[in-house]
Amino acid sequence: MKKSQRMAIKEYDVFVIGTGTAGKTVAFDCAAEEMKVAIADNREFGGTCANRGCDPKKVLVGITEAIHLSECLEGKGIVTVPKIDWAALQEFKSTFTDAVPASTEKKIKEAGIDMFHQSPKFLDENTLSVEGKTVKAKKIVIATGQKPMELKIPGREHLMISDDFLNLKELPESIVFVGAGYIGMEFAHIAARCGAKVTVIEFGDRPLHLFEAAIVSHLTKASEELGIKFIFNAKVSAVEKLQKNYRVSFQKNGKTESVDTRMVFNTAGRVPSIDKLDLEKGYKITVEYKSVPKWFNAKRISEKVYAYKTIVDKDRNLILGAHIIASEAGEMINLFVLAMCGKLTTENLKAMIFAYPTWGNDIKGMV
Repeated sequence: MKKSQRMAIKEYDVFVIGTGTAGKTVAFDCAAEEMKVAIADNREFGGTCANRGCDPKKVLVGITEAIHLSECLEGKGIVTVPKIDWAALQEFKSTFTDAVPASTEKKIKEAGIDMFHQSPKFLDENTLSVEGKTVKAKKIVIATGQKPMELKIPGREHLMISDDFLNLKELPESIVFVGAGYIGMEFAHIAARCGAKVTVIEFGDRPLHLFEAAIVSHLTKASEELGIKFIFNAKVSAVEKLQKNYRVSFQKNGKTESVDTRMVFNTAGRVPSIDKLDLEKGYKITVEYKSVPKWFNAKRISEKVYAYKTIVDKDRNLILGAHIIASEAGEMINLFVLAMCGKLTTENLKAMIFAYPTWGNDIKGMV
């Protein structure tokens, strides 16, 4: 190797691919230990969650929660359900996302980490090619996250993805979501509450097939009452561009059917590969499942959907898992995580004094 070639090769202790939460955490921690670190991303720095995932989605959800609560309390003190200004909502959402890439790059630079704005290619286990440069690293961390699963059907170029939904300038009159995973269901609810006619086409016989069936049944019913139309046991076979609309064809019960819509989104999701991990532990378990819309917290806001299922290790009385559908399920599930990580028994949990009446206090009645 010539001297000039040797000088062209950059060397690092750690090279991180991906600038989302996982990638940044590794990069910052390693830099803090005075390692020589580099990081790369082929999209805006900051990752999916902050730029085009969890955070902007939660902003949109927040507005629809206000609509839902108003609908629940209409006639009980609320006179008129407010209307949503989609353009203003998107402008509000952008205040959370616009500054993320520059802010992320500034923090990375301040930490002394080299940045590359391209996806590297592996030359061997410890050698990468990125931005026309050859890079060597003792450790290479792949933190590239996930991307939408491609649907290999005719007309797939017409399918939009979650990125597109989060940046819609106007909400269309009608939307079809292909796939009823959590992303599809969240977007379906946002769109429906904002006034769009929503259809969800799902290959399986229910939404959220990785989630507890009994709990999901409550969500399915509530979704249908919201106006969302489900087409289950249907395999999408083609998407055709019409003059103004798109025609989504699917196979159901051996027949080809179709639905016309202004926009169609691929929300078929990502599938984890866990089937060969032998995750069944052989515990003796107690499972408790109840629908409890008459509990005070739901009743006080006239919320009709409130249910849970909990799993407890019979021998040790340890909490192994929980499923919740409720207005505050996101906060309540965090308390179950604390109990599980802290290996609390059901007696430990029931003995705790929580503020009453709060949603968190309800979990003591769930085990």
